[in-house]
Amino acid sequence: MSVKLIAVDMDGTFLSDAKTYNRERFLAQFERMKQQGIRFVVASGNQYYQLISFFPEIAGEIAFVAENGGWVVNAGEGVFNGELTQLQFDKVARFLCSLPEVEVIACGKSSAYTLKSYDDALKEMAGKYYHRLEMVDNFDNLNDIFFKFGLNLSDSEIPRIHAMIHAELSDVMVPVTTGHGSIDLIIPGVHKANGLRILQKRWGIEDHEVVAFGDSGNDVEMLRQAGFSFAMANAKSHIKDVARFEAPHNNEEGVLDVIEKVLTKEAPFN
Repeated sequence: MSVKLIAVDMDGTFLSDAKTYNRERFLAQFERMKQQGIRFVVASGNQYYQLISFFPEIAGEIAFVAENGGWVVNAGEGVFNGELTQLQFDKVARFLCSLPEVEVIACGKSSAYTLKSYDDALKEMAGKYYHRLEMVDNFDNLNDIFFKFGLNLSDSEIPRIHAMIHAELSDVMVPVTTGHGSIDLIIPGVHKANGLRILQKRWGIEDHEVVAFGDSGNDVEMLRQAGFSFAMANAKSHIKDVARFEAPHNNEEGVLDVIEKVLTKEAPFN
């Protein structure tokens, strides 16, 4: 059975916990992917401008399903983006800002935005995931196209806040866990699997020809959709239950080990 597309989540999956990967090994694999006609897609909750920084040599050749599917870019060309109406954005922002235990990042096409009033720890953390980030007094009158909110809160609060958001905002946005102490709010149906589906239609690729890797709640739809779905060894059990296969740990180059099997047509790819 041939593989025509490989999609990777980044944090906890393609990247080690130190936010690195074996660049030399991967770039050699990428050349072989191209020779075999296999597309490579980065599917992450992170900002597009942050994601391209990990692939400076090939960012113009590969595709990105960024912001959990909110923005899809192929070879530098925008293919799709979700968009909240102004009324929807205002409703979500007002509710989130009423929760004192939550720090909010509004994710737009031009930039991400967070409040000047938040402490420096949030700003430092956000700067790692959002290479374009503006500090604002409030979320009123921002001129951008918005498709996601990122929330920073303590791990112990995630279940309670997740349930509150679902009850209050499910008609506008859906909360998904990202696996590193935060929640993302995405437009219903605008998730990683939708972004991959858009690219697959563009390229004529069927689900059974896709290999996907993930470790967190925001990967579930993508793992369900892909014919060859791999949960990382470091993923929680409910993510492993969704995937058909398990890849080695993200700190052990697990994704690259499986890509090698794809390229050499070892089981389960033979």
